[in-house]
Amino acid sequence: MPGIDECLLEAMVLPGARGAAVVDWTSGLALGTVGESPAGDHEASAAETAELARMAAEQPSFGEGGPDDDPGVEDVIVSARNGYHLLRFVETGIDSTVFIHLWLDRDEGNLALARLRLRAMAERLVLA
Repeated sequence: MPGIDECLLEAMVLPGARGAAVVDWTSGLALGTVGESPAGDHEASAAETAELARMAAEQPSFGEGGPDDDPGVEDVIVSARNGYHLLRFVETGIDSTVFIHLWLDRDEGNLALARLRLRAMAERLVLA
């Protein structure tokens, strides 16, 4: 079972990966980062993506939460001129307030492959 660092390194081997982070969406803090940051600062990017994750997770129109009030949203995909941003929620036994943010190059990245791999990474991620 990979921890945060192993998960982030695994994300960076995806085609077109520019940067990745594991973020707590309630506080906006990055628990780990690797590669580039879309905003030039990993902490600023973590805070910005946490706002997006929080908005998606807390909206009832996006689906009801799972067991123990886990967010019903599995992931969020944002298409931008500079690439794709994938936010994958991580379900934990305690509280599910963590997500993986992957920034992909628009020309080199494979959005479908990245989404599948992030799902697998989120299922195996161990938060210690």
